[in-house]
Amino acid sequence: MRTIAIIGGGSWGTALALALGRDRTAHKLRLWVRESDLVARMQQTRENNLFLPGFKLPEDVLITDKLGEAAAGADIVVSVIPAQFLRRVWQELRGTLGRDVLIVSATKGLELETLARPSEAILQAAGAELAPRLAALSGPSFAREVAAGLPTAAVIASSSEALARDLQAELAGPGLRLYTNTDVAGVEIGGAVKNVVAIAAGVADGLELGANARAALITRGLAEITRLAVACGGKRETMAGLAGLGDLVLTCTGALSRNRTVGLELGRGRRLDEILSGMRMVAEGVETTRATRALGQKLGVELPITEQMHRMLFEGQEPQAAVRELMERALRQE
Repeated sequence: MRTIAIIGGGSWGTALALALGRDRTAHKLRLWVRESDLVARMQQTRENNLFLPGFKLPEDVLITDKLGEAAAGADIVVSVIPAQFLRRVWQELRGTLGRDVLIVSATKGLELETLARPSEAILQAAGAELAPRLAALSGPSFAREVAAGLPTAAVIASSSEALARDLQAELAGPGLRLYTNTDVAGVEIGGAVKNVVAIAAGVADGLELGANARAALITRGLAEITRLAVACGGKRETMAGLAGLGDLVLTCTGALSRNRTVGLELGRGRRLDEILSGMRMVAEGVETTRATRALGQKLGVELPITEQMHRMLFEGQEPQAAVRELMERALRQE
């Protein structure tokens, strides 16, 4: 029986602990949560009342705020840290990892300062020698639905097909179906940039622009993500799968999408700081918009939706003006 350490006790980390904890004979689980006061409550009630209320963790899941206690001797470490805090946590983790540990990155975003994908940030922080044992988990997966055991399909991607198959068998369960992929770059770019497009889709819904506009944003957003993924070494066909189109559609249309919610409120006239101050959980798409725009400029990739979202979020552009500029771009072949 393998020991799995989930590093990150937000909604997604907690949902993964619930999903993996359903079969108590499959593996031993540890969950690292940063907030000490939340850990104390969770140890007593078995519920993450801050980020994922309404679900009880199994009694045999170890909940701790000590990184060393969570990670020491673990066979598999699942990283669920927001992108902007990822490097710091993995620098702390470096000395606690076992020699044969397998790593799964379940973060969706880009590091703002370095423009690194989550797997790249982990390797830079914890050591390049971990590369053959690292995979990325992504796809359309709202935390509350995973926690509830509703059917979910996702992707486990690694440059090593054998590692991807091993992790697929270990992590899949009755409510979580996993497909393997070798395109880590494509899977991670899809998981990051879909959040930017989701903000745009939310803006369109907040402005009540209709279903046509939402469909156009999703479709052209997919084209934008694909251009960037290919420029980063990813595969075009990955974007037609769960980690591309699947995750994009979910995040742009689902009521549980934090990033769509940010856009929805922007479209209704609220200020970004006001929206974010009222959210407990991180909307990765906000900082990912900055990083995506910078990455596109670095690689010479045209990203018109990302550009307009950057202007709206950080340069004072009005939502109506952003939509108008997108609609009035020079006509071209699809």
